[in-house]
Amino acid sequence: MSAYKDIINNGLWKNNPATVQLLGLCPLLAVSSTVVNALGLGIATMLVLVVSNATVSLIRKYVRDEIRIPVFVVVIAVAVTIIKILMQAFFYDLYLIIGLFVALITTNCVIIARAEAFASKNNVFQSSLDGFFMGLGFTVVLVILGAFRELIGFGTLFQQMNLLFGEGAHWLQITVFENYDGFLLTILPPGAFIGLGLIIALKNVIDNRLKQKVSDGLPQTAT
Repeated sequence: MSAYKDIINNGLWKNNPATVQLLGLCPLLAVSSTVVNALGLGIATMLVLVVSNATVSLIRKYVRDEIRIPVFVVVIAVAVTIIKILMQAFFYDLYLIIGLFVALITTNCVIIARAEAFASKNNVFQSSLDGFFMGLGFTVVLVILGAFRELIGFGTLFQQMNLLFGEGAHWLQITVFENYDGFLLTILPPGAFIGLGLIIALKNVIDNRLKQKVSDGLPQTAT
C-alpha cells in the first residue's frame, strides 16, 4: 500500500512534472492562456501517459535495451495519434487551438521520462497509476496557471468551456471584472513564466513550512 501512496504523492506533489521536474514546459507555458486550453492539453497528456506507461510495461520484457528508447517513442507516437484523431472527431474547435501542442506530446520529456524511469521497471497497474497521477499533477498545474493567466489577462474564468463540454457549458463562464481592458503581459509568454514561477515559489514555501513543523515536533536531544 505504501508503494501506491508514494506513486500518488510523487505525481501530485513531491515529484510533480511541472513544479519539481520542470519537464514539458513548452506546451505548459504556450497553451495555458485560458483554463479550457490548459484542461484540454492536460487531459490529452494524462491519457497519453496512462496508455504509453501501460503499453511499455506490457512489452518491457520483450524489448532489448539497445532499442528501448526508439520503441518507447513509437509507442508514445501511436498513443498521441489516437488522441489526436479522437480530438479531431469530438473536440475539433478545441483541436484547432491546441492541436499543434497535442502533436508535440510525442516528444514531451514527461512521457519519455516516465516510460524509461518507471514503466519499464514496474507492472501494468503500477505503471498505469503512475501515468495517471503524473498526468493529473501536470494537469492541475496547467489549470491553475491557466486560471491565473485568464483571470488577470481577460478578467474571466472558464471562458469557452463549450469547446470541451459542449454548447451547454456556456453558463460556466464567470466574468470577474466587468469592462476590463485586460493585462497583455499575462497572456504573453513572459506572463506564463511569471505565473509558473509564482506557483513553484508557493509550493516551496509550503514544503519549507511542512519541514519546519516536522522539525519542531521532533524531541530535542540533550547536549
